[in-house]
Amino acid sequence: MPPSSRGTSTHTTNKQTNPQRRAVTVSVFLRDSRPSRSVAFSRDGTLFGWCNGHSVSVVKCADGSVVSTLDLPKTALLEFSPLNSILVTWQPYTKTQDSPQGDANLQLWELPSGRMIKALYQKKVDSWCPRWSEDEKLCVRSVNNELHFFENNDFNSIANKLHMQKVSDFALSPGAQPSKVAIYVPGIKGAPSFVRLYQYPVLGGPSAALANKSFFKADKVRMQWNQKASAILVTASTEVDKSGASYYGEQTLHYLAVNGETALVQLAKNGPIYDVAWSPNSMEFCVVYGFMPAKATVFNLKCDPVFDFGTGPRNAAYYSPQGHILVLAGFGNLRGHMEVWDVKKYKQVSKPEAPDATFFSWCPDGEHIVTATCSPRLRVSNGFKIWHYTGSVLHKHSVAENSQLWEVCWQSFPSGAFPERPVKYQAAPSELGTTQAAPTQAYRPPALRHLPATPSTKLHEDEPPQDLRKGHSGEKSLSKSALKNQRKREAKKAAKQEAKPDPEPASAPAPVSNSQSEASSGDPETDKKIKNLKKKLKAIEELREQQASGKVLQKNQLEKMQKEEQLLKELQELQIEQ
Repeated sequence: MPPSSRGTSTHTTNKQTNPQRRAVTVSVFLRDSRPSRSVAFSRDGTLFGWCNGHSVSVVKCADGSVVSTLDLPKTALLEFSPLNSILVTWQPYTKTQDSPQGDANLQLWELPSGRMIKALYQKKVDSWCPRWSEDEKLCVRSVNNELHFFENNDFNSIANKLHMQKVSDFALSPGAQPSKVAIYVPGIKGAPSFVRLYQYPVLGGPSAALANKSFFKADKVRMQWNQKASAILVTASTEVDKSGASYYGEQTLHYLAVNGETALVQLAKNGPIYDVAWSPNSMEFCVVYGFMPAKATVFNLKCDPVFDFGTGPRNAAYYSPQGHILVLAGFGNLRGHMEVWDVKKYKQVSKPEAPDATFFSWCPDGEHIVTATCSPRLRVSNGFKIWHYTGSVLHKHSVAENSQLWEVCWQSFPSGAFPERPVKYQAAPSELGTTQAAPTQAYRPPALRHLPATPSTKLHEDEPPQDLRKGHSGEKSLSKSALKNQRKREAKKAAKQEAKPDPEPASAPAPVSNSQSEASSGDPETDKKIKNLKKKLKAIEELREQQASGKVLQKNQLEKMQKEEQLLKELQELQIEQ
């Protein structure tokens, strides 16, 4: 949850006590008695910083020793650069009579000396923090609809600029050099919006773009790089759905790769896109989408579906840091159902429940998770739980009645600090037990509960999980709708075969062919008789079909059917005379 300017922040940390065992212990600590406005761990987890409304403090996580203290009472947000060389602080932008232009509210501080490197203006809280490459050789800021690039933490000179119409948002790629940047330009005057990928420092014009994707219906976008920086997912959203089908607006999902490939991700159910998550292996991504009950599907880099989790009450997806486990959850306005899946086997591990949860986060060890009820989303029953992914509750903490919980975060660790472990299916031992979801049953009025259960009409049809990988399914790798249509056709064909009347005896005269029926005898009287006979035979054929379908015929209709052989004989004699 975003930090707030009020309330008490409680922080969960995991400490590695034995490198061989990779044991994780959880401790709750308060660095001082004042309410914390904002907290942050450094990327490697060695430093921890917070602001309490009086000052900003930075300490070492190993022993709690103070690294730096800054007199910044109004600080609302803070962040560390990737190599811990710079602390970034932000406070709300304000104007006064003494300072009509306002004070520079974004400040860069050198660590551990505490020397100010640069003070900048950043009015909006969106994208407030500059974004660095992992080696800190490149830093990017969005200023007045253009991007400013700084090299080697030299903020006194702009090394490069990217200005194109109106750059509304950007995303810097993770990983090593060369760095790549994705920019979003909203459409104006009927022109489409677009996202383009560039590789720094080649930023000149459309021909320099690695990939380009244009689309309509986009008031804002969310751009997500995979860890290998080989592709990016763009969720384009409108604030209002003009069709009136959803109050979430409209969303579309687009895929762009640095090799120039682009695609629109085709989703199998209409409705909003709730969440998109890359797998840490950078080869797959999961999308949660569609009107409730929502679908969840894993796609490969060709944007083809790999596994469909069916439908359920969910609006979020979370991969473990190692990528071996996926949690599908329904938080916020849903009841807190979680589905824990083994990604390699696509087998469900557990199905715990965390009612009223507003926050979820994986521990870096890939074994534990934290769920929390935080303000301001919910101001009552604030607290957090530490879980094992098998559904066991290992630790529970409730905030005092007159206090509020604003943020919970795990201590960070360098990538690769915790290797992947085999997935367990048996619940981990715990004194607090588990909270596995009980099977839900349809409501039955008291007057009907003593009667045998009968199939009930549902508002929707639940769809089961389906493995769409080739060779992993009993049927061909078809889409859900294609399989459903195929089954309908087969059922219709079988019903038609059962409804067919028994074949006529071999001695019965064969019906007249179309070629014979169209022939004329030249005698108007004979043609009229033939026409009347065919009309009667057609009526008998219709009665036979009605009888085969189960309809009870009247006595005169049965008598009419008994005359079929006589009418066929008369028809044959008239046709022979032609």
